[in-house]
Amino acid sequence: MHGRNVGRIIVWVMSLSVTLGALAVLGPGVSHAQEDESLRVMKGFTEQEKEESEIVKISTERKHQIMFIMGFILLVGVIATAALGVAMVLFGKEVFVAHMVCALFSVFLSIVHAVTAVVWFFPF
Repeated sequence: MHGRNVGRIIVWVMSLSVTLGALAVLGPGVSHAQEDESLRVMKGFTEQEKEESEIVKISTERKHQIMFIMGFILLVGVIATAALGVAMVLFGKEVFVAHMVCALFSVFLSIVHAVTAVVWFFPF
């Protein structure tokens, strides 16, 4: 009995989605004049000239240098975190606080590194 209900629900959902899809395709369309007006309005927003002030202008080479330095420091932080973790587990050292500080630093720097990369270099 339970299998029949599930089957009915699946058939009902599928028929509803087909009906809604057909209505979306066959429904009232946007006239050509309205479409041209919409495109003109959108172009007004998307084609605005972007002027960067001298304060925020950074050359691509400098951006790469900053990303490299952050990546190097991040690598050092990850290695330090791993080394402290190994020292705790294998050698019984009491370095939990230092391990957590390094881990926090590494996570924070990895997030900053990723966000900076997306802001500066997406979509290439």
